[in-house]
Amino acid sequence: MDINGKTVVIAGLGVSGTSLGEVLRELGAHVIGVDERKPTADLDSFDKVDWDRVDYVMSSPVFNPRTPFILEARRRGIPVMSEVEFAWRLRVDSRRTGRPAAWIGITGTNGKTSTTEMTSVMLTACGYDAPTAGNIASGNMAMSLSRCATNPEHDVLCVELSSFQLHFTDSLALDCAAITNIADDHLDWHGGRENYAADKAKVFHRAKRALVYNADDPVVTAKALAAEPAEGCRRVGFTLGAPEAGQIGVEDGWIVDRSGVAGGEPGETVRVAPIAEFTHLTEPDGTIYPHLLADALTALALVLGFGADRDKALEALKGFRPGGHRIATVAATRPDASGRAIRFVDDSKATNAHAANASLSSFADGSVVWIAGGLAKGSRFEHLVADRKDTIKAAVIIGRDQQPMLDAFAASSPETPLTVIDPEPNDDVMARAVEAAGSYAEPGDVVLMAPACASMDQFVSYADRGDKFTDAAKRWVNAHDGR
Repeated sequence: MDINGKTVVIAGLGVSGTSLGEVLRELGAHVIGVDERKPTADLDSFDKVDWDRVDYVMSSPVFNPRTPFILEARRRGIPVMSEVEFAWRLRVDSRRTGRPAAWIGITGTNGKTSTTEMTSVMLTACGYDAPTAGNIASGNMAMSLSRCATNPEHDVLCVELSSFQLHFTDSLALDCAAITNIADDHLDWHGGRENYAADKAKVFHRAKRALVYNADDPVVTAKALAAEPAEGCRRVGFTLGAPEAGQIGVEDGWIVDRSGVAGGEPGETVRVAPIAEFTHLTEPDGTIYPHLLADALTALALVLGFGADRDKALEALKGFRPGGHRIATVAATRPDASGRAIRFVDDSKATNAHAANASLSSFADGSVVWIAGGLAKGSRFEHLVADRKDTIKAAVIIGRDQQPMLDAFAASSPETPLTVIDPEPNDDVMARAVEAAGSYAEPGDVVLMAPACASMDQFVSYADRGDKFTDAAKRWVNAHDGR
């Protein structure tokens, strides 16, 4: 892509927009940043854009496809692209290989970040320069995708891709691609379930080495079978059950491959490793976290499908620990005479019903005091509460948008004890929630903060929400331990 001398409007100066603007200027483009909330922006309104001079538009995920300036650009025939599309077109050759870095792309409603991180860790252990990039925020591991794509030091990019980014992305031809799952989310942005699923499925188009899909998810499976990858691309389904031919899964406590990615012929059974060796995938008593196991199977299929060393990849996966705010025990009381404690578990990244359901499924019946609620984004929770009512001992409802969660309990589990936390004052909402949750908990129980909702009604981010939960949980343990 020759961008020299071209005029690019960047709509929204967040991290990706700001970084892309810097890269484009370095390549000789004339960049016009538009952001109503940033005093440093070139323009504070799209009404001030001289569309006759614009060659390209980069749109932030803040703006849905029906936003007036996007419709105007398209009416004029001006390409509207995501940072992902720009980064793909601006790739440079790797110094080590002499060709652009390979891209491994991961999307899905939930599990994207863990899968992306696992993939990066395994490839790095195999000797590749393989950073995470894209729609990911995980400390020093995360880098702007446009910076990564124009950095000749990288061999492979492990790219987390959101449905927003994929909507405005059309040219990808990934080396390996995966969809972790598809559940209702962001349907208002996409204009419906079918549009949302179709945008996710773009990762499969023209995939070259491995197309990895959730064989337990009928929507994902249908998209995988309908996809048109490059000739020779291997389709690999992953399942939490015993795998069929063409799949990797679990049998008799082992990860088992029948797809051929682990070294055998397609259909041949290859015992890869016992699950017990992957301690981050289980509770202390050995109970498997199903969603983390699914993420690990996805990442392993991607890495082996890419052609990396199996033994080195497995050793790295065994040592992997999930990033912050993913089903992490952050505080616990001293065990009682029976060895049981009250544990506080932070899964703040469970920002929708699908993720919260997976989190709740990891624990024994009647053992969870659930902190739930937040910004519901139009979601309903009746099915979630019905599915997990046997797990939930009691619930503490936070957030400014509490009615959807209260309606769900009224309809699906009216006998569950509830405490509703007043949204005001905002500063101590989590402390009050933890105190209420602790009053229900007994040794052997888990206080689980997996809210099924977004955080921005009362917190800066899901990470801020998780941090405040951790602080409150530690204070509660210090105050109540040994009672």
